Amino acid sequence: MSSEATGFKLIGVRHLATTSFLKAERHHILSPTGVVMERSVVRHPGAVAVVPVHGDDVVLISQYRAPIGRDLLEIPAGKLDMPGEDPIEAAGRELEEEVGLRATSLELLASFWTTPGFSNEYMWIYLASDLTPVEARPHGAEEEVAEIVRIPLDEVAARVAAGEFDDAKTIVGLAALAARLS
Repeated sequence: MSSEATGFKLIGVRHLATTSFLKAERHHILSPTGVVMERSVVRHPGAVAVVPVHGDDVVLISQYRAPIGRDLLEIPAGKLDMPGEDPIEAAGRELEEEVGLRATSLELLASFWTTPGFSNEYMWIYLASDLTPVEARPHGAEEEVAEIVRIPLDEVAARVAAGEFDDAKTIVGLAALAARLS
């Protein structure tokens, strides 16, 4: 496998570990200048996030995140749980599970590589509208005790600009929403 545009060529892969949904690999790559490089790579199934607009509010979730050891205020999100799962279907599922809302309309706001320096995780962020309350179906201890937080739509742009959010997907999603509202 090679990158014809840049001249880098993958010459070997060593499997390091597998978790419930991640795979760690060591890649050996031949550079265009003949240097053999080693890079650590985390394989991720992909993820989705949702910016739910319910009435005049955006619905967020505050939940504990073990890697940083504290709660984080975020837009609802989750990984693609099944191989080949359609991102828009996963977005609807995550919205229902995490915040107990069902969307009649899901529209793509943004999509991007989250951390291409070491992972192939790709994320799709959807705008959810025309929402109906349903019973939430939390998964895991973090979601079971998470807090649902609503912020007024007319405050989104100012709060993003003021740096009130420190989660990348939330910043991207809310900034994309704010751009649409302006």
